[in-house]
Order: sequence, then structure tokens, then C-alpha cells
Amino acid sequence: MTRPTRTAPPAAEPPADAAQDRPAPEGAIRYPFAQPPEPGQGVEVAPGILWLRLPLPMKLDHVNIFALDDGQREDGTDAGWTIIDTGFNTSRTRELWAALIAGPLGGRRIGRVIVTHHHPDHVGLAGWFQTEHGAELWTTRTAWLFARMLTLDVQERAAPESIAFWREAGMDADLLAQRAEERPFNFADVVAPMPLGFTRLHEGGSIAMGGRRWLIRLGNGHAPDHATFWSLDDDLVIGGDQLLPSISPNLGVYATEPMADPVSDWLESCTRFAAHAREGHLVLPGHKLPFTGLPFRLHQLIENHHSALDRLLAHLAEPRRGGDCFAPLFKRRIGPGEYGLALVETVAHLNHLLHAGRVRRWRADDGAWLWQALPAAGG
Repeated sequence: MTRPTRTAPPAAEPPADAAQDRPAPEGAIRYPFAQPPEPGQGVEVAPGILWLRLPLPMKLDHVNIFALDDGQREDGTDAGWTIIDTGFNTSRTRELWAALIAGPLGGRRIGRVIVTHHHPDHVGLAGWFQTEHGAELWTTRTAWLFARMLTLDVQERAAPESIAFWREAGMDADLLAQRAEERPFNFADVVAPMPLGFTRLHEGGSIAMGGRRWLIRLGNGHAPDHATFWSLDDDLVIGGDQLLPSISPNLGVYATEPMADPVSDWLESCTRFAAHAREGHLVLPGHKLPFTGLPFRLHQLIENHHSALDRLLAHLAEPRRGGDCFAPLFKRRIGPGEYGLALVETVAHLNHLLHAGRVRRWRADDGAWLWQALPAAGG
């Protein structure tokens, strides 16, 4: 699951300090719920809202699911549950969903699925809920288009564009040769087929779920048009992977858009969200534990990437390939299972410096980009 070739992977345990947090001061971030739900169980985090958790077969070994009780319709029939995100499409996950529906969800229907963003651990079973349970799908237009496109794009070998991108990024030559000959990760491996039809979520819109009204705010950087939900009736925020504690999501560049600058998108989103964040907000994230201290956390998320960019720029006093830049960004050894995430995040930070006019690049004889810092203005 660390080898997507055409889109960003799920949020992962970060390979980096560029994607890893500095320790928070005492009391800056608090965790009101010390333990996650047990398998097949739910924890009530607020009236009408259950926190569920599903396993993932990777280092970041879980995804959080939130089920919101929509009560009864005006005609007295059961509106059922709205669920936020779904987990992977695997037989094990479907079995766990059957147990959750029969157990903490009380055998009631899943009326609606909200997908925060298009990554497989969040959208994996959306189509299954539509087809098998008759649920409505609500998500952003960008998330739906990406997810449906990628489920239809199945390849037995990496695309030539992906191989060229890896070469230019400075991927290790042996690993590049290996990836050119093996079957790449395909979105459809863990995402159920998605039928036509969804309801669009958009910036500034509103949605009713769980007996509350929620304002929709979209973030970017980790995934385009990532939906977050801010309650207008209490202090709850549903953050998906845009608002995580203790880890940060991967900000990656891929062959689909090799000149992308997700770091700028991320910094803009965090800055914009900070204007709305309050100490009393209880954030329900896509991974890890619900937390308070959102203003500090957003400041931390911004500062982490600025610090990483400063270290990277200093490292580029001499020409470097992308694959030579892990040490200043991540400050620890990168293993084979983390290499892909580390490389695409490195390219994201290099692109950010290039767009800012702080580095130059040229091709080496092997086709890789060489990157070097430009002299500071007035230096």
C-alpha cells in the first residue's frame, strides 16, 4: 500500500519531520478519550455520535469512522445513520461492518455515507454501501471524480509517465528497475466499484447530520477538496485527515501533476482554518485520538513544514537529487516501506522551493533532476 502511482496514498505514519510533529507543550493538546474503541465496539463522543475504528494493513493500522444518528424523518420513518468514511474494501472490513451494524449501530440502516476525501481508506466501501445497503453518497466533486476515475484505471505494469517521474525524482536505481517490472498498486485493489450518482459537498455549504447543522470547509494539500465539518450547534469539528493530532498526512507529488505544490495548498488551508479554530473545539480526526487544542495544533502543522523547508534549503547548498534529500527533511533513516511516501513528499517540498524562486534545477546525465539553492537576495 505504499506504491500508488497516480494519486496520493492514504494518510500514513509520516516518514518525516516534514510530516512529524514537534512535542506539544504541556496541556496544549488534550485527548478526552484515552483509548480507542475495541474492535466491533463504539464510543459515544457526543450525543448521537459514535466513534468506530477499522483496521488497515499498514504501519498506520487504523482509520476512524464516525456514525451520526439522524433520528426520524418528518413522516416518522427511521432516517438511520450517517457514517463518515468507510475503510478499505476487503472481506475483513465488510465482516467488521456487519458486526458494527448489528452491534453498536443497533441494526438500523446506513442512510448516508460521507467521504471526506478520495483516498482508499476513506472511500474504499462507499460504492458497496450504495449498492448493497442503498445508502446515499455525499462528497466533494473532486473526491468523487478522482475516486471513480482511479477505480477504472487498472494497470499490470507502471505507466511510462510514472517511471519517468520516479527517475526524475531521483529514485534509487535498483528500486526503479524493480518497480518497472512489478504490478503497481491499483486503486481498485481496495476500493469497491462506484456506481453513478452522488450529492456534492462544497465550500461554505451546510449539512444536517446527527441532530446538528454543520458548516463545510474544504482543505487542500493532502487531498484536493478535502471536506471538514464544523458544527454550528456545539464545539465539534470532523477533521478527516486535514486535522490530525500527533502525525501529519503525507503531502505528495505524483506523475499526474509533477509540478504540483501541495505544500502551499496545505499551508494556505491550515492558515485559513486557524481563523476559525477555538480551544474548546473537540476534533474528530480520521486517525489517532479525538483531541482539543486545535489553534495550537494548526500552528504546529504550519511550523513543521516551514522548519523542514529551512533544513532542506540549507542541505541544497550543494546540488542534490530528490532521493538524496531525506535526511534533512525526515531526520531519521527511511526504510523500504516508507521510501515511496518519503520520495513524493520530498518532491513536494522541492517544488515548493522552486515555485518560490529559492532553488534551481537541471537534469543529470541519468535523467534525474539536480536541485540547488539560489543565493539569498542581497547575499
